[in-house]
Amino acid sequence: MTAPIADILLDWYLRQGRDLPWRRTCDPYRIWLSEVILQQTRVAQGLGYYLRFTERFPDVASLAAASEDEVLKLWQGLGYYSRARNLLAAAREVVARFGGEFPRTFDEVRSLRGVGDYTAAAICSAAYDLPCAVVDGNVYRVLSRLYDLADPIDTTAGRRLFAELARQLLDERTPGRYNQAIMDFGALVCTPASPACGECPLRDRCRSREAGTVTLRPVKQGRTAVRDRWFHYLHITSGDCTLLCRREGRDIWQGLYEFPLLETPEAAAFETLLSSPRFGELLGGTAWRLLRTIPLPKHQLSHQRIHATVYRIETPHLTSLAGHLAVPTAAVGEYALPRLLDRYLTVCQM
Repeated sequence: MTAPIADILLDWYLRQGRDLPWRRTCDPYRIWLSEVILQQTRVAQGLGYYLRFTERFPDVASLAAASEDEVLKLWQGLGYYSRARNLLAAAREVVARFGGEFPRTFDEVRSLRGVGDYTAAAICSAAYDLPCAVVDGNVYRVLSRLYDLADPIDTTAGRRLFAELARQLLDERTPGRYNQAIMDFGALVCTPASPACGECPLRDRCRSREAGTVTLRPVKQGRTAVRDRWFHYLHITSGDCTLLCRREGRDIWQGLYEFPLLETPEAAAFETLLSSPRFGELLGGTAWRLLRTIPLPKHQLSHQRIHATVYRIETPHLTSLAGHLAVPTAAVGEYALPRLLDRYLTVCQM
């Protein structure tokens, strides 16, 4: 008799699954924290952040009491900063709406800020053993190859199809462990490039392997075009102080600090920036000196490509403008900065 797919995956997981700290606990707070960190982040990178977060914020109440600046600074380098803001907002919801006790039903967990179907299913299955099937990128890949499915995973119909298939395969006896098993299997065996088909315990059942379509699965309908942006940072110092400002609005890096920024629709020389009203607000009416022009490496985001240049400028007086801070130069690193500026400061050593 042929073993069920769930049993094969659970057996593989018992032998080959990764030993990770959030898998050694049923604490929904810590499981939730790991899931948020690992969205768009590899385990190797996210592990250190998880350990630092749990050391600083051992429970949801301590996270809820934190300031946004502190959370963003701790998150610095992970990218997709909306995750950090949603994490803080959801922690405060748990305190305000649930008396500090993490909710225990799928619908209640799903109602938290930034928590979608996948994250709610992962938390509820791992923490409470609720029969909730997860569907993440790894699961899409495993299922699309196993059944040789050409249905696009980025369409409503495709998402419904894969969600139903994942539900049918779920081992409801140990849903949390099964979910971890299929996700680990996608991360370690059924990988996006060069999958280990020869070592795969499901190779005899894999329809894509039989059809020769492994590299074509999963299918995506289309990709969002990458947008190019040109950032010109004015690294303005006066004595032992540096000018910073906090990014507001709904653009990238909301809530992070940076040097005063001028953005142009295309590449522009420094001489072009001199006529900008923004440049006049910052340095008009005071003496200043351009010390260095430092082009930064291209910074790739999911759908944006940032072309950034830093202009190191010295002036005897820093302009007082709303939303700007004159901070001690030695303390600039204490603020949450976009990754490209953090790297710039590391290389230039202020």
